[in-house]
Amino acid sequence: MALNVYNSLTRRAEPFEPLQAGRVRMYVCGPTVYAKAHIGHAMSSVVFDVVRRFLEYRGFQVQHVMNYTDVEDKIIQRAAEMGVDPVSLAARHQREYEQHLRDLNVEMPEIRPQASQEMPTIIEMIQRLVAGGFAYAVEGDVYFRVRKDEDYGRLSGRRLEDMRVGTRLEVDERKEDPADFALWKRAKAGEPSWPSPWGDGRPGWHIECSAMNLRYLGEQIDIHGGGNDLIFPHHENEIAQTESLTGKPFARYWMHNGMLQLKGEKMAKSVGNLVTIEDFLATHSADVFRLLVLNAHYRGPLTYTEDVVQQAQAALSRLRSALRPARPSEHAGPEAAGDLGQESETARRRFVEAMEDDFNTPEALAAIFELVRATNLARDSGVEGETLGKAQAVLLELSGVLGLRLDRHPEGERDSAPYIDLLVEIRGDLRRAKQWALADRIRDRLAEQGVTLEDDPDGTHWELR
Repeated sequence: MALNVYNSLTRRAEPFEPLQAGRVRMYVCGPTVYAKAHIGHAMSSVVFDVVRRFLEYRGFQVQHVMNYTDVEDKIIQRAAEMGVDPVSLAARHQREYEQHLRDLNVEMPEIRPQASQEMPTIIEMIQRLVAGGFAYAVEGDVYFRVRKDEDYGRLSGRRLEDMRVGTRLEVDERKEDPADFALWKRAKAGEPSWPSPWGDGRPGWHIECSAMNLRYLGEQIDIHGGGNDLIFPHHENEIAQTESLTGKPFARYWMHNGMLQLKGEKMAKSVGNLVTIEDFLATHSADVFRLLVLNAHYRGPLTYTEDVVQQAQAALSRLRSALRPARPSEHAGPEAAGDLGQESETARRRFVEAMEDDFNTPEALAAIFELVRATNLARDSGVEGETLGKAQAVLLELSGVLGLRLDRHPEGERDSAPYIDLLVEIRGDLRRAKQWALADRIRDRLAEQGVTLEDDPDGTHWELR
């Protein structure tokens, strides 16, 4: 099966065919760094990290660019409220986010440009748009002429005529059309600014990404990604200004992840409806967050609740259970070993098929969990040695494509594992003897030490938090 990717531009899944065989140019819109990042930002970074990892797993060379918006109205407003320098504020939150990416086991994009460091490229692109008649200057501001783009609105499905009538647009009598958007904004007192042919000022949000795309990846790219809240106006305007300049299709595939919702609403800094990455990682591991994200398809919404978090925690315990050492038995036979070998190959095939179906991580996880089930059954029946080791290696291989680190245990777990195993074994004996009070006492005392137990048909599994 060939890799198929849902293209937001055409609204259908399409065979993945990069511009250059074996190489993928991917640009993903990063955060606007004006406050602590929340787990909605982390969701997008994890989604496209998994896209990158799978493409590399399938043999592609991926050039990954993710920008930081560090020149924007929200940053200026927040800095003014705090009485700090906006450039310093943005730099601090950018450093925080990069640490979060490392904590979440996100492969760092090779290029991570900042808008504030790209002014020559941005100004040059605006100059070319003005020279081509696609933009015009008015009293120090520069606007893009949307009517020059005959296909404007094709990504979002919005018609320009409808937008003029039914959409709230910025009222500015200096504009030729109410839908025209800013490429350059003249300087205001107390705001950061840069010199330009139109006077001191700063870029509009949309031109920043187009310019950075053009500089680092060229006139055409394979994948442009981001949250679906960026489809309009940000990505729509990126298409308009870039394609007007180059005369070529901008991105072959537009990929958009769904929004992470808390209490039924999109997680957003502007309404305070959020959980920061810092707060989440203070009490949960990166693998728990990844499983929370991967259990849903990337294009759909993801509802964040404590129940969902606990389900992800239980799923992590289940995955790790298959990495436990062998339990020697006199009853293991060659049939059991052969069955496990076949299950490993089946899991790998099903995993790849699922991921090639528009990165269907829920189905990919289902294939991994079937391998976990088979591995636990085989181990409990006495399968050990090379056969068990190969199955566990396949588990680590596939989970690694999803960015999971199953073999990275919390500090202290390895040293205490033999004693916890012994207590779990004694508890099992007590349960079989129907000595429920003593069995529950062991469970409760282990819980006090941060050890959670999960009983299922395959036995009891534990996790140290």
